[in-house]
Amino acid sequence: MMYSCPMICREEVAVAAPSDVAAAIGEPMDINSALPLVIRKSQAHGGLARGLHEAAKAIEKHNAHLCVLAEDCDQPDYVKLVKALCADHNVKVLCAPSSKTLGEWAGLCKIDSEGKARKVVGCSCVVVKDYGEQHEAVEVVQQHKD
Repeated sequence: MMYSCPMICREEVAVAAPSDVAAAIGEPMDINSALPLVIRKSQAHGGLARGLHEAAKAIEKHNAHLCVLAEDCDQPDYVKLVKALCADHNVKVLCAPSSKTLGEWAGLCKIDSEGKARKVVGCSCVVVKDYGEQHEAVEVVQQHKD
């Protein structure tokens, strides 16, 4: 039988994810650590639209809460279209550092036995349709100014 200790040990904090460490220590969460957490939670709850086609459908149906674009997207028409749709439907637009990073956050990869992402597929646009559950990261993203 396995028992769990309600207290956080130092070893557990050292192994925990960076956002969990910030929450355990009591530091305020910034947008760089909140955005991946929001996207992962949304993906876990089935509230994520990935790619241009799914994103455009979600924005047009007024289901979108947040749109995340990759900064390294090299197609100006793609970026213009997504930003115009978001402006028309009052959807907040944030940027991710790269398409590979955004694809990893959105679950477009394989996770190996060590817990590292392998075979990451790039994704230029992700739309959050459902945050899943209300948590500190959602509040940080909602209050972030462009």
